Amino acid sequence: MKNFEVEYIKNGKRQKMFLKANDKISAQNIIKNQKSGTIVKVKESKSLPISEQFSSIKDQIIKVLGGGGKVKTPNLVAAVRQLAVMTNAGISIHDSIKEVANSSEDKRLKDIFSVMNDDLNSGLGLTESVEKFRSELGDIFVAMINLGENTGNMADALKKLAAMLQGVWDNQQKFKKAMRYPITIIVAISVAFVVLMLYVVPKFKEIFDELGADLPLPTKFLFSIENILSNYGFVVLGIIIFIIIAFKYLYKRNLEFKKGWDRIVLKIYLIGNIIFFSTMSRFTLIFTELVKSGIPIADALDTAIKMVDNYTLKLKLSTVKIAVQQGVSLTDAFRNTELFESMLIQMISAGEQSGSLDSMLGNVSDYYKMKFDDIIDNISSYVEPILLFFMAGMILLLALGIFMPMWDLGKAVKS
Repeated sequence: MKNFEVEYIKNGKRQKMFLKANDKISAQNIIKNQKSGTIVKVKESKSLPISEQFSSIKDQIIKVLGGGGKVKTPNLVAAVRQLAVMTNAGISIHDSIKEVANSSEDKRLKDIFSVMNDDLNSGLGLTESVEKFRSELGDIFVAMINLGENTGNMADALKKLAAMLQGVWDNQQKFKKAMRYPITIIVAISVAFVVLMLYVVPKFKEIFDELGADLPLPTKFLFSIENILSNYGFVVLGIIIFIIIAFKYLYKRNLEFKKGWDRIVLKIYLIGNIIFFSTMSRFTLIFTELVKSGIPIADALDTAIKMVDNYTLKLKLSTVKIAVQQGVSLTDAFRNTELFESMLIQMISAGEQSGSLDSMLGNVSDYYKMKFDDIIDNISSYVEPILLFFMAGMILLLALGIFMPMWDLGKAVKS
């Protein structure tokens, strides 16, 4: 890849853009897709400007840490809904994609739809074009576009795709909302504790040092924490930041580490239930909608399983697809995972026997959504006992560490 400097005229103004491409022709094609203007000059540049270099470095760091992968879901949902409305109005999918490419404000989404537009112009199928961006758009996107092409009802497929993407996004936002409250409280308590250690405890330490009092164990422990934070505070902060970065890196890059953590996190009080019901709600929602859309059960399972982040749950749900392909009924396959309650298994069994599987799967999806929403709505009542325990522990440590020596000094004065 070489660096190119491209000058072009847009809206009567001469503008400049730097980009990477294999050759001048590729650079011209990229600028045509990204900007609607007249190209004036394309020349090779030895190096990118400082601002572009910093931007490139930032993108590489984000990629290493596991960020910047998929397109932002709200922008993608808006684009899909726009496509659904336009195709439903009788506008060809080709013209619809071209319009989305021109109107989208999301840079990456604009690039993707511009490439799709070029692919359609060159005679490539829409599914083949979308397949190039599977890692960014997601498996659901590819599956529903393929369904729309095969059935000839692209508008309906796009409408269902937008609904599924919105459902997944809402699920993720509720999960973040559930975690925001306890994290905020814990951070606030931690900050208060650090402030007390750095500004209040040293005052008492000076008094006790001058009096030469024999300090009890809680006080020694308290002063040890104060000494570490006062003298090595930035080192401690650096270690914490390093641990967070290392954790994110290992979780994204090391499969064994991910396996171990995903297994442990499901056993943690409250967090395990949040992750479980959040994941199962998302899985059953996608699986149900895909089955309703007419996608074969094995393919629907494959796509839905790819949306599961927790490795332990993904491994168990993957056995369902294998069992179904071997001729095992969906009911028995789900029962063998030991993830579904007996009531849900009975509902799935009734759906299989009566031919109303998609309807029963919808009820299963609603059940997991209800359980997940219940945890979210009552998160404070679940978290408060834990937070009270931590607050009580902090107050007890401060009280014993400060007041026990003072009681001893009071007794010494009386004697």
